[in-house]
Amino acid sequence: MQSRSFCGLTEEKVMDKDRVAGSAKQVKGAVKEAVGKVVGDSKLEAEGKADKAEGKVQNAIGGLKDAVRDAVS
Repeated sequence: MQSRSFCGLTEEKVMDKDRVAGSAKQVKGAVKEAVGKVVGDSKLEAEGKADKAEGKVQNAIGGLKDAVRDAVS
C-alpha cells in the first residue's frame, strides 16, 4: 500500500484512528461495566454497556473507512 500524506499525517495513521479509539472505548466500557456489577451501581454498569456499544460502532466505522480507502487505491 502506498502511503499518502494528509495534513501531515500518513494514510496509515489516519486509517487507524477510529479503530484505536473504538477499541479503547470498548475496554473502558468493559471496565466500567465490571466495576458497576461489583459495587452494585446499575448506572455505572449501564454507562459501561453504552461505552462498549459506542466503541463497537466506532470500530466498525473505521473498518468501513479502511474498505473505502482500499477500494479507491
